[in-house]
Amino acid sequence: MGFWDALTGRTKPVAPKMDGLFSLPSAALTLQASANFTMTGRGAICFRAAEGPAFEQTLRDTVALLDNDDDPDVEVSRDEYGFTWLLARQDDMGALATDLHAVTTSLEVQGFSHTVLCTLVSFTDPSARALALVYLYKQGTFYPFAPAGQQRRDNLLEIQARDLLSTDLAIEKDTSRWMALWGAPGL
Repeated sequence: MGFWDALTGRTKPVAPKMDGLFSLPSAALTLQASANFTMTGRGAICFRAAEGPAFEQTLRDTVALLDNDDDPDVEVSRDEYGFTWLLARQDDMGALATDLHAVTTSLEVQGFSHTVLCTLVSFTDPSARALALVYLYKQGTFYPFAPAGQQRRDNLLEIQARDLLSTDLAIEKDTSRWMALWGAPGL
């Protein structure tokens, strides 16, 4: 930061940490072995859509890269708050993490990395409880999100998942950043 930026109170945006997704395969194994949660095969990235043809072309190219057959593995949607979600499907956690990383890398290469907010990967157990691991790009940390019905969370499950995964993932320590992602694609 330069003198003028310090004087006017401007700061540079935090550069997103893109590589944290590659720790998901080991976390998935821990969840399956220790808590009987299996991956659903769905992962979603949330970002603020930028205006202009360059962003639209980047998004089209990214979807085309991931959706390379007749079976649609990728969906793009917008939520009620105006955020864009890209939902990807894969049967293998390593492949899913790679696909999600490819999306963020594509946005980064085109200069849109500042638009990426978070990624979530969902899991379920035999009793149909849902659990998502949410990756915060600006912090480079994960947190568990366990929706338990209409606008309710299973806080106990979230704390158990946090404790279980603390050696596999960089867990967000500030629980005020553990935002509820109601209605997120992939949950």
